[in-house]
This record gives sequence, structure tokens and C-alpha cells, in this order.
Amino acid sequence: MEMHTDVLLVTANVGSLFDNVGDIEGDWLQEFFMTVHKHTPRFIALHFQEVGGKDYKRNMGHAKKFFLTIESRCEMADFDKVCVYVDSHFNDVDSFTALGSMYFIHKSLKNIQQYDFKVKEFKAISGLNKYVGSLEGVTTVEKEKFPKNFWPDFTWSRKGYMRTRWLIHNQGLDLVNVHLFHDASNLIACNSSPSVYSANRKKALRYVINRISDNSSSPLPFFLFGDFNFRLDTLSLVQNLSMSADIMTVKNGSSNEVEKIICEEKDNDHKVLLHIESKIFTYLHQAVFRENNGQELLKYDKEISEFHDVITEEEIHFPPSYPYSEDYAKPTQYMNTRCPAWCDRILMSHSTRDIIHRREEGKSGVVYNTLGSDICMGDHKPVFLFFTMKTFTH
Repeated sequence: MEMHTDVLLVTANVGSLFDNVGDIEGDWLQEFFMTVHKHTPRFIALHFQEVGGKDYKRNMGHAKKFFLTIESRCEMADFDKVCVYVDSHFNDVDSFTALGSMYFIHKSLKNIQQYDFKVKEFKAISGLNKYVGSLEGVTTVEKEKFPKNFWPDFTWSRKGYMRTRWLIHNQGLDLVNVHLFHDASNLIACNSSPSVYSANRKKALRYVINRISDNSSSPLPFFLFGDFNFRLDTLSLVQNLSMSADIMTVKNGSSNEVEKIICEEKDNDHKVLLHIESKIFTYLHQAVFRENNGQELLKYDKEISEFHDVITEEEIHFPPSYPYSEDYAKPTQYMNTRCPAWCDRILMSHSTRDIIHRREEGKSGVVYNTLGSDICMGDHKPVFLFFTMKTFTH
């Protein structure tokens, strides 16, 4: 017999919460709890990236309190089974990913089990199961930092994936927390299409998909959700934005490397239309990134197209999720550091589409959106997917 279970998946790069301690966290939590209250899910998965922020050694204590706050708030009281995994062991540089995953199971959801990767079988869950540290030896999670030799020319950082496996009313499901590599320089990103950074992400994501699809544990439908750092095709976008502008490049006197790209309008008093440096991306008409939820820019969002053989996604109807201003008074403005992009995503295998319950035409029960669209949530707006999952009783 077919049953239905309401599910809420959330991905959030929370580095800003810890780098701006206390400023953003209260509203961030309020937005999350309001979303839980609105959709009343029976299963919640929260995937965090950059736990502890850039200064993770100093902030990790605060990060642990953040997880404790979510667990212990009255809004979560009806979730009587909780699993928490936080990779906080920053002294182990070869394995530290700064990933954190939280799973909440409502008291009304009885028939749920979690996979033990060591003994290769599903086991019942009860109470609070919390693992904070290196996660080594924890058999209900698989965690891996990307191999260092993948990118010998780039700074190696806290990037990797963390996977858990679930059985909800006899429907198996893999949930994978992912953090891929960012664009280190806007100028290098402009050099080619696709950029060298895009190629790095492609390699890393293919690696993750291969790892979770190998034969050591039979493949199941999966959700991959995290900060993929997908960027717009910067070269193509810049060419389009500057079509009617005068373009100047400023080079370093000694190395002859491009330090700046300046695009000036041909009329309109030669106003600077676009200014690009390694960590500066300033566009005069920034509103275009939010107009109509950025729909005009989706044609430059090409990185996922490399994976259409194995991955799909709900339609995007929200503006780019990054890089929002961290100024509390400017919650809908982007920072002039990077070209806005849909970095934070919830992707799924094609087989997962078959277990999402679709209501009659015009009554979609699926919601794919950002959290806190009009509130400062840090430089990344969290992204959530709410849906009803088809499950089965034998």
C-alpha cells in the first residue's frame, strides 16, 4: 500500500553566522522554525557547510552551541528521534570538511531505519544520536574530504561530502551533504568558458556520484544537497553585459597579468558599467540579478547540464543564492565581490523523481525556494525543498 511522508530538506552554508557572531543567528533560526511550522514535515534533513566559518578554530565552540540550540528549541519538541553529525575536528587537516548534518524524525513517523555502513544493514533509530568530532568510527555516516592530488595548483580547503542512508516506510534513500570548490579569482573565471574552476567542480561532483553509486552498497535514489559553488558562465555573461560598452584591461607593470577589467558605457558620461578584479565584481545595474527571480540569467547556469545523465532538479524560481550582503540593513542586496550565482542547490537522481508525490495539475505540493528572502541570512541564502514522498507498506 502506498503511503505519503512529508519531507523538508535544507542546505545552508553557515560560515557567515559564525564570522558575524550573534548578528544574524537569531533571525536565521526564526526563519528556519517558521518554515518547519508552515510545512509541518515528518522528516527534516539539514545540511550545513563551513561550520565554524573562516575562523573555525576560534568559532567551533559557538558552532556546537548553534547545533544544540536547534536540537533543544521547543519548535522541535515533537521530533523525538534526532541524528546529528558535525565534523569539527579541525586539527586533522587531512580529513576536516567543516560539514554538519542534522536529521529530525517526527514522533508520528514510526517506520524509519538508518543504514550502518559497517555491518551493511538498516537499524532502528531512537532518541538523540549525536556525533561531534572527527566522525571516525561512526558507522552510520560516510565522510570524505576530496583527495589533495585532485587540484595541485589550487589551495586545498575544507571541501568534501558526507552521506547517510535511510529507510522510510520501506523506501530507501541516500542523503548526501556536499561542498565543492569556489572560484578563487573573478579574473581567472573570465578567461575561458567553461572556467578552470568549473572543470574542478565537475571532477569533484563526478567523484561523489561515483562513490555513492558504487557496488559496495546497492545504489538507491539519492538527494545531493549542499554548496556546489556552481557559478554562471562568467565569460559569456560578461560578454553579454558589456556588449555596448568600451572595455579596458589594466595590467600589472611587472608581471603583465590583467589586474582589472573596466567596462564603461559609450554614452551616459562613460559611467562604469562593470568593474572586475580578482575579488571584485561590480555591475551598475545589480537589480537584474533579482528581477523576475533572475530568470534571464539561468541560461548562463550551465554546470549542472554536464550531469543530466544522472542528476535532475526542480525548476528554479528564486534569485541567485550567493553572495548576499552581510549588512543587516541590506538583506536583498548582493555584495560586490562575486557574480551572483545559484551556488546552493538540492539535486536528485532521476529515480528520486519517481518517489515524489505530484498532486493534480496546478496544485503542486513541491516547494523549492530560499529561506529568508527579505532577511539577512549571511552571504548564502539557505535553500529548501519541501515535498511529499511516496512510501510503501508491505
